[in-house]
Amino acid sequence: MFVKICGITNEDDALLAVALGADAVGFVFAPSVRQIAVQKVYDITRRLPPEVLTVGVFRDEHPKRVIEMVQSSGIKAAQLHGHESPADVAAVSLHVRTVIKAVTAGTIDATRAGDFATKMILVDAPEPGSGEVFDWKMAAELPEGLHLILAGGLTPENVANGISIVRPWGVDVSSGVESQPGRKDPILMKRFIENAKAAEPAEYDGGTFIPYDWRDE
Repeated sequence: MFVKICGITNEDDALLAVALGADAVGFVFAPSVRQIAVQKVYDITRRLPPEVLTVGVFRDEHPKRVIEMVQSSGIKAAQLHGHESPADVAAVSLHVRTVIKAVTAGTIDATRAGDFATKMILVDAPEPGSGEVFDWKMAAELPEGLHLILAGGLTPENVANGISIVRPWGVDVSSGVESQPGRKDPILMKRFIENAKAAEPAEYDGGTFIPYDWRDE
């Protein structure tokens, strides 16, 4: 089970998330209480192991600007968390090896998620970052064959249930493991990662669950 800890704002939280077993850490470049500067992200990413997926979160940013910020910050992936078109995603994908497209549950983008130039699709609540849980059964509207990442209101207490219902490839958490906005709680992070990993399904869509490796893209 792929686990991403998002909304990282400092080096200590990034290093701890990785030490606890997170597969990815996310940095928010879009306007947010968790927004972080490109130079600061660069300083943090230099300290992280190469096998960790470092992700920048953008919202309705021009593809050229996304590419520039990815390169300047030293991150490996771009998460497009706005109203980006399939053409926008394709433009970023030409220069960024790993792209995650976020969609909102219950929208046209969710039902047409297979049109984006990436298999990594994050499904979120109507208000990203709000910590609100959506009706997980709505994730069934997304096309098959995608590497689905479940987000939106996940916590150490409910992540196992979310995984059992949605059967995603991965999970993404931010506010659910915080002591305050932008500050991660070590105990909550540890419990979340442990619970998510333990809930990994042995069977996936009727077949053997085969973990997807972003490095194979």
